[in-house]
Amino acid sequence: MFKRPENWAELTWQQKRDLRLNAWINAEGVKFVSKEAEKGYKARATRLAKASKMEKPDRVPCMIPTGWFPARNAGVSLKEVMYDPELMKKVWLKFVAEYDSDTFDGTLFFQAQVNDILEAKTQKWPGHGLPDNAHSYQYVEGVYMKADEYDLFMKDPFDFQLRHLLPRTMGVFEPFADVPSFSSYQGLPQRLMAMCLDPRFQKLFKAIQEASKSLPAWGKATMETNQAAQAKGFPMFRGGMAVAPFDVFADSLRGTQGIVMDMFRQPDKIHEAMEFVLPQLLSGAVNMSDMADCPVIMMPLHKGDDTFMSDKQFETFYWPTFKRLLLGMVEDGLVPFPVAEGAYNRRLEYISDMPKSAIVWMFDQTNMANAKKTVGKVSCIAGNVPVSVAYTGTAKEMKEYCRKLIETCAPGGGYILTGGSTFDMAKPENLRAMMDAAKEYGKY
Repeated sequence: MFKRPENWAELTWQQKRDLRLNAWINAEGVKFVSKEAEKGYKARATRLAKASKMEKPDRVPCMIPTGWFPARNAGVSLKEVMYDPELMKKVWLKFVAEYDSDTFDGTLFFQAQVNDILEAKTQKWPGHGLPDNAHSYQYVEGVYMKADEYDLFMKDPFDFQLRHLLPRTMGVFEPFADVPSFSSYQGLPQRLMAMCLDPRFQKLFKAIQEASKSLPAWGKATMETNQAAQAKGFPMFRGGMAVAPFDVFADSLRGTQGIVMDMFRQPDKIHEAMEFVLPQLLSGAVNMSDMADCPVIMMPLHKGDDTFMSDKQFETFYWPTFKRLLLGMVEDGLVPFPVAEGAYNRRLEYISDMPKSAIVWMFDQTNMANAKKTVGKVSCIAGNVPVSVAYTGTAKEMKEYCRKLIETCAPGGGYILTGGSTFDMAKPENLRAMMDAAKEYGKY
C-alpha cells in the first residue's frame, strides 16, 4: 500500500511519480526467494522505470504480452484454466520459470464458474458459447444502456445498474427489471420481504450465494500467483486499469452502433456523461495504484483509432476528456500506459500534447518511425511486434523484426519492446527470440 508523505500536495508531479516508482522498485512487501531474485527484480523494475521516464536504462526492456499463452505452453486448454484456479496458478508460474521477460504480465482472472452461475450474457468462452478448444474468449457487444437512459445513469448509477444494466447482462438478475426504483425509502422493508418470497428472487439469492463461494478461490490463486512471480524477481508493470471516458459508453453500454447514432443525435448527452464519469475514473485509477503499490495504469483504448472516427470527431468526442484524465493521473504521480489498439497514425500529433516523460504509449498497428518522431519526443513508446510474426514467423524473422524496431525506436531512450497485442498463440521459440533481441541489440 503506497503511503503519501505529509508534504504530498507541495510536490511536483515528477517528484510524486519518483516516490511511487521508487516504492515499486524497492518492493518492501515482497518476500524474495533469494538475493539473486531480489537483484533481478530491482534490475528489471529499474530498467522499466528509466525507460518510462525517457532515460537510458542498461538496455531496452522487453515485455512479453503473454495473454493466454501460458495455457498453451503448459499443454492445457483455456477451458481447463478458466474453471480451475489452482491449475491457472500452476500454469502461469510454469511460464514465469521458463520465459525470461522483464515483467510478469499477470493472470487473466477469468472466473468461469461465477459467470456460469450468474448467467453472464456479455461474454462467450470455451464451454460457454464457444467450443471447448477455443483459444480465447469473446465479448458480446450490445446495447446495454438505451438511448434515453443517459440521465438515469447519471442521476443514480446504483439504481441504473441494479434495475437496468444487470438484468440485461446477467440472466439471474432479470427479476430486478420489474421492481420499482430503490431511490425511495418508502415501504422498502416490505418490498424487500416480498422479494424474498418471490421464487425468481429466491433463485437469484441462491445464485449469488453460490457465486460468492466460488469467487474467493480465484482471488486467492491470482494473489498467490502474482506474489510468487514477484518473489522470483519479475515485477508487474501494472498497478491498475482505466479506460477513456468515451469508451465507457462506446464499449460496454451503448455499443458501436448506439454510440455512433448518439454522436449525431444527442452529442451533448455524451459529453455530459463523459464529464460525469471522468472524476470516478481518475479516483479509481489512483485507488488501484495505491493498493498495488505500482503507479502504472494500463489503459486499453478501443474507439479512438483512425478507422472508427474522423479527426474532427476525435477532437470533439474522444481526446478532450481522455486528455484531462491522463493529466489528472499524471498530477497524482501515476504513469498512464495507454494501449492504442488499432492504428493511431492520424492521432500522433494530438497525443504528443502531453508533459514530457509523463506517459507510456503502447502501439499496435501504428507506424513506429512516425511515432518516434512525434510522440517519442515527449513520451516513452512501446510496441508494436505483430501477432502475425509471433504466430507464423520463424525465430530468425522475429529476432530480425525486433532488431529493426529497436534501431528505429530506441535511440535516445524511451522505448519498450513488446507486442502490438497479446500473443495467445505464439510459437515458444519466437517469444525467446524476442527476448534475445532485446538483450543483444537493445544495449545503450
